[in-house]
Amino acid sequence: MSSTVPHTPIETPDPAPQDTFWQRTVVRPIVKQLTQGITPEKIALTLAVGTALAFFPILGTTTLLCLFIGIFLRLNQPLIQLVNALCTLPHLLVIYLLFRLGGFLFGTPPAHANASEFILRNPHNHFSILMVYGMFSYPHRAFWHRVAFEALHAIVAWLVIAPFWIGTIYYTSLPMLREIVRSRAEASLKEAAAKPPVHPVP
Repeated sequence: MSSTVPHTPIETPDPAPQDTFWQRTVVRPIVKQLTQGITPEKIALTLAVGTALAFFPILGTTTLLCLFIGIFLRLNQPLIQLVNALCTLPHLLVIYLLFRLGGFLFGTPPAHANASEFILRNPHNHFSILMVYGMFSYPHRAFWHRVAFEALHAIVAWLVIAPFWIGTIYYTSLPMLREIVRSRAEASLKEAAAKPPVHPVP
């Protein structure tokens, strides 16, 4: 006499839902940029590269530079953009210094030297809009050609300084960041050890 074993149907799990086009192209890249680069090495590199890019001598370009270089190097985007924002005020001073350094490297006088003749010819309008306009339009073409060359010279000066700046900031901040991570890990272990064990209720 044979006994029959009842057949139990095997339940197959539901297939995982497929990501939508919006999730693949927008949500996932944004989440990746927000969460990547949180190791001490990546944070130090973000600080070093972020400050260097924040001091690029052309106004209005640093945000895009931080965005593209951060994506290329897989740096943390919120942190690198925060560094860029914090460097806004010193950026103006650094631009002036880079233009002067570029002029020194290439042996060119400042472009605004041509404005001295206009000021001498208009001694009573030193603080007027006319004086400011004259500084940027006398002579118009020659002035802006000179500014373009000075901007290229400033970029060359930035390219000379940036590697040394990045190396200095990276190797200076990395030991401190590692120490912070180590201290936080030890504090978490001590806190976990100090908690009483949880016994199951009989």
